[in-house]
Amino acid sequence: MDSRIVWWMVVGLWASGACAQEVPRQFVIDGEAAQKIHDFRTINLATAERITETCQRMAVGEQVRHSIMVLDLQGAPVYFDRMDGQGYLNTFTAEMKARTALLTGQPSKRAMNSVIADPALEFENMQLGLYSNSGGLPILVNGQMIGAIGVGGTPPQLPRWSDEICAYRAMREVLGDSVPPLIEDVPPRSGPTPAIALVPRFAPTAPPRASLPAEFVVNAAAAALILDGNQLSLAAAKQVARTCRGWVAAKRAGMSIYVLNAFGELVHMERMDGQTAIDVRAALLKAQSALKLRQPTSIRAAQFSNNPGGQPVSSVWFDFFTDPGGIPIVIDGQMIGAVGVSGSGGAGDEACAMEGLKATFGSHAALPVYP
Repeated sequence: MDSRIVWWMVVGLWASGACAQEVPRQFVIDGEAAQKIHDFRTINLATAERITETCQRMAVGEQVRHSIMVLDLQGAPVYFDRMDGQGYLNTFTAEMKARTALLTGQPSKRAMNSVIADPALEFENMQLGLYSNSGGLPILVNGQMIGAIGVGGTPPQLPRWSDEICAYRAMREVLGDSVPPLIEDVPPRSGPTPAIALVPRFAPTAPPRASLPAEFVVNAAAAALILDGNQLSLAAAKQVARTCRGWVAAKRAGMSIYVLNAFGELVHMERMDGQTAIDVRAALLKAQSALKLRQPTSIRAAQFSNNPGGQPVSSVWFDFFTDPGGIPIVIDGQMIGAVGVSGSGGAGDEACAMEGLKATFGSHAALPVYP
């Protein structure tokens, strides 16, 4: 039998120490929301948010920063936070770690350890869509997987701290003792040759300057890490989302929301219970389109309604998604990101986004104005 198949059969025993039991309903989507998506087993927004924010709280205590992604059983994002000072690679690795844990039902450290033991396996892992690094864990409750979490952003300081330890401790605090213990770390393989290339040092001559109110952008220490004094802060992004969530919930509706920075990188994301993967995808496309257009997607939507002739070119060649609900985040004339909302139905995706922007930035924000 192929050694690779044997290896996966062996590691598959990791989560089978006990028979799966009923998952407490407070951790998974239930009621009408579950009926809507035909799934009573997947992690709900409240649990994903609690795990993420618990990991963040612990990271602050360790004086480190993380990016944290939570996926549902179908691989759709449920919740994401990027702590201030994190860059694109941290965002990307957090998602890839979560997807690796979801695909395998195992910690992503399993894939990493396999590559340490046999470096030739890395290419095969990549072909299978696996990211060979620690920090991804399946979210297990009583032996039942309800989602996956990926944490990136900080070099490991074993045995005290790592991306994986942050995820594990947060899950233990939120989900309880049924969370399986972490697997053993394998010592890294020594390099075949000593490093001979000189590594340059790159640092600015002065810290980046902010031209916007401090409550809207990352603080000076985080700004120095990303060389950007006007980058949208996580706190502001989350306030936009939570205001939109509260507004749409009061109307007995739901929504998915993405908040991006000015470079199109993900800052915050959340999906209310009962939303489908299409709602999640549409929210992202709206935010990306608003960022590229530098105007609300409702403008193009209205223009195409009046004259649909230009829609094919814009949709295919320029990759614009022109349903209302995407708005660039323009503060005192400076664009610092974009928000995209989808899934609210009659409540109004654009109205939901506007409520979030108004509550967070007040009169500093530019908003769509209808004649």
